[in-house]
Amino acid sequence: MEGENAVVGQVDHARNGFDPHEILTDWDVGEVSIDAQGRRVREWVVTAVDKEVEVAPGVMFPAWTFNGRIPGPTLRCTEGDRLRIVFNNGSAHPHTMHFHGIHSWRMDGVPYAGLVQPGGTFTYEFEAKPFGCHLYHCHAMPLKRHIHKGMYGSFIVDPDPSRHPDAVAVAESRLLGSARNAEWQEIMICMNAFDLNFDDENEIYAANTIPFAYQQKPIRIERGRKLRIYLFNITEFDPINSFHIHGNFFDYYDTGTTLTPTLRTVDTIMQCQGQRGIIEMDWSEHEPGQYMFHAHQSEFAELGWMSHFEVV
Repeated sequence: MEGENAVVGQVDHARNGFDPHEILTDWDVGEVSIDAQGRRVREWVVTAVDKEVEVAPGVMFPAWTFNGRIPGPTLRCTEGDRLRIVFNNGSAHPHTMHFHGIHSWRMDGVPYAGLVQPGGTFTYEFEAKPFGCHLYHCHAMPLKRHIHKGMYGSFIVDPDPSRHPDAVAVAESRLLGSARNAEWQEIMICMNAFDLNFDDENEIYAANTIPFAYQQKPIRIERGRKLRIYLFNITEFDPINSFHIHGNFFDYYDTGTTLTPTLRTVDTIMQCQGQRGIIEMDWSEHEPGQYMFHAHQSEFAELGWMSHFEVV
């Protein structure tokens, strides 16, 4: 440790094949086409990969991953899209992709519907609904081990403004690529942790996998643009995780499935594993500077889930 609480040294993000600062905003919108019925189709190819990941400076973790990264790719689409996910299992273990959303049991990504053996392929196909901030993860047994070792990612369904005539402006603000959406700064934060010695107790906690990544290099926020955070918790071996902001308050949309806040003017929210939501906050009246955010479980913060925004 150096200073008040930090790790010594730097993680080699190039060797890992992913960077926590890039993960904040690297939305994967898939390959888009129009089918014979005139529906917009989005298709992704996702591959399970067994991989050594440096989860802290000099600390290697035998991970199971989607596309070689933790969390997996942030899949983003629009309400009503037809989604097609071609899942290839390049791992030595059976895996699935279970999506939180509304779909047929045949597409559920569980041991009796969508389990893929090593070397196999399965295609999940369903409509994107409901809109909101969701996730996907492996649902093979033992479930806790598949999740803990890194098989999860964020799944964001933007609202279709045409389906929400009473809240068109709000829906447009969430629709990636729209003029109103461009007025916002948007980031994705995955709250996760790692059990390094496999005793079912975590030694490292993080936002987007790498402890203290956003303390060592704060996230730049433009004061004149509102901030939207897609937040989800996939921490194994602890019943809850939390998000706390310093010097500000925010509105919170639990699961992101409403266009009006479920909580207003709060500075801390808790999520159990698999829970997620959207945070919106305004920095326009703040002076520039560094504003801390972290888990409000002190142990988690001291072991890596400690971050800063650099408001400019």
